[in-house]
Amino acid sequence: MTSLAIFSKDDSISPRRNRFVSLLFHTLLMVVSIIMLYPLLWMLSASIRPEAEIFSSTSLIPSSIDISSYWKGWTGLRVEFGQFFWNSLVISVLSVAGNVIACSLAAYAFARLKFFGRNFWFAIMLGTLMIPYHVTLIPQYVLFLKLGWVDTILPLVVPKFLAVDAFFIFLMVQFFRGIPRELDEAARMDGCSAWRIYWKIMLPLSTPVLATAAIFSFLWTWDDFFGPLIYLNDMNNYTVQLGLRSFVDSSGSSQWGGLFAMSTLSLVPVFFFFLFFQRLLIEGIATTGLKR
Repeated sequence: MTSLAIFSKDDSISPRRNRFVSLLFHTLLMVVSIIMLYPLLWMLSASIRPEAEIFSSTSLIPSSIDISSYWKGWTGLRVEFGQFFWNSLVISVLSVAGNVIACSLAAYAFARLKFFGRNFWFAIMLGTLMIPYHVTLIPQYVLFLKLGWVDTILPLVVPKFLAVDAFFIFLMVQFFRGIPRELDEAARMDGCSAWRIYWKIMLPLSTPVLATAAIFSFLWTWDDFFGPLIYLNDMNNYTVQLGLRSFVDSSGSSQWGGLFAMSTLSLVPVFFFFLFFQRLLIEGIATTGLKR
């Protein structure tokens, strides 16, 4: 009887302790989330408060709401900010298309085709992941300058169609290797060529990893500042990131209200793009596209 009483007492304490641990854990997560979201919320608050109060208070609640910063930011520069959005959208969409097409072709060759030196070239491709972008910057700039591509979007887009992003190739190779080879053999018995197998079998089964590459490519291209800074000189060709930089003047006449307002708007495309494709992103990273 005594032992039964002890077990009964322990059973009643265990759920109570588990609830306490769960409550403590979720409280900690909420505190950390608030700390991480504070800069974003402060930027949103700064975009709707009078410019004179932006740096005078750390509170998230403005004393008064003033949305004129959005209009001033949209029209405050020599070029309307909508042009920067359009330029970034064009570059990002073309980069996504280039990476998905070129990297999937290269990954299919490494994963499925047999050719001389395949392992060697795959190792070389992986080695490029360790080369900093700044090492190849000067040779690339000289090449694009001689081609007459500087101050156009071509240096930012054309390399994407040449499978220069080794990370996406490696990601797709690992996914392609998980697709059963019996599908290729059955297709070859039916008379399918390598190109038809790639187009009719590999791509439809690889939607998650293709979506992952597309999402990362869009996010990285949209947020890229260094590339456009090097190759774009005319303000009419500026991207969103260069447009935001134009609000900050070294002479001290910076438009902080417009900067925070346009920074808030610049997050909208990224947010919705990720929101719509987050399920495919998670599937692609986990490489569970075939487990349906």
